[in-house]
Amino acid sequence: MISVNSLTKYYGELLAVDNISFTIRKGEITGLLGPNGAGKTTTLRMLTCYLKPSRGRISIGDFMVDENPMEIRNIIGYLPESAPIYSDMLVFDYLKYIGQIRQIEDRKRIKEISRICGLDEVMHQNVGELSKGYRQRVGLAHAMIHNPEILILDEPTSGLDPNQIVEIRNIIKEIGKEKTVILSTHILSEVEATCDRVIIINKGKIVADGMTTELISSFGNDVKISLKISGTDFNTLSEEIKKIEGIQKITQTENNENLTSAVVMATSEKDNRPEIFRLVTEKEWILYEMSREENSLENVFREITVGGGND
Repeated sequence: MISVNSLTKYYGELLAVDNISFTIRKGEITGLLGPNGAGKTTTLRMLTCYLKPSRGRISIGDFMVDENPMEIRNIIGYLPESAPIYSDMLVFDYLKYIGQIRQIEDRKRIKEISRICGLDEVMHQNVGELSKGYRQRVGLAHAMIHNPEILILDEPTSGLDPNQIVEIRNIIKEIGKEKTVILSTHILSEVEATCDRVIIINKGKIVADGMTTELISSFGNDVKISLKISGTDFNTLSEEIKKIEGIQKITQTENNENLTSAVVMATSEKDNRPEIFRLVTEKEWILYEMSREENSLENVFREITVGGGND
């Protein structure tokens, strides 16, 4: 569906995107991740024909970006980070206006896109009076009104509250059942909940690319167990915990004369917490805290993007 080969972009002497290549299959929801300044937005703008590459080739379907920009714009819907919508228009009038620009005269499409994006209740409200969550939905409806095959979203939940993030995320997942979706974000929980695949960019280069679950597992399946215990010192705690099968190492995290704080690294084959609890009970120590954290996309992201730049 989308093929990118040796894509490079300079701004003067600044290298923003450095010789990246990837393909995206039809029907995938792909998350484009990276720290600020990594080259995410620049990449998306080249995919949508808003920026011309310095070098490299982009093909989308049967079209080439440098040869068929109008054809590509017809099959792509693009929502930039700050949706460029007219705040002095009613939602219905705005979508009707965008439809006319796209040569869509059928009002059934406006009703359909209103339903998909959850805009039925605000269709006759002024865009400028809407919450940011609803304005983002209007921007999403704008990007989708011509029923594109591909939807490209740049930071679609930026600045939204947790409830609005969930609402937009659910809309994206529903859209992804029928369309190819690329979304740029730095909210890792959003990617884990929404995307089939992750491409991580750092300093203009692709540093990781794969299915979300596979990418996490490729960086190890170890789990981290955090402990806070009183009634013992760290050396005694370490000696006893290392006797439990599956425990790899234990590290002290806080030095407090009344409380021993430590992080235990263990294999993910089984949950070691019941055995740790029995140990604490048998030794008559007092357990204040015990939590288990599996390897996550956040851990992977931090490991491979340390030292990322700024936008």
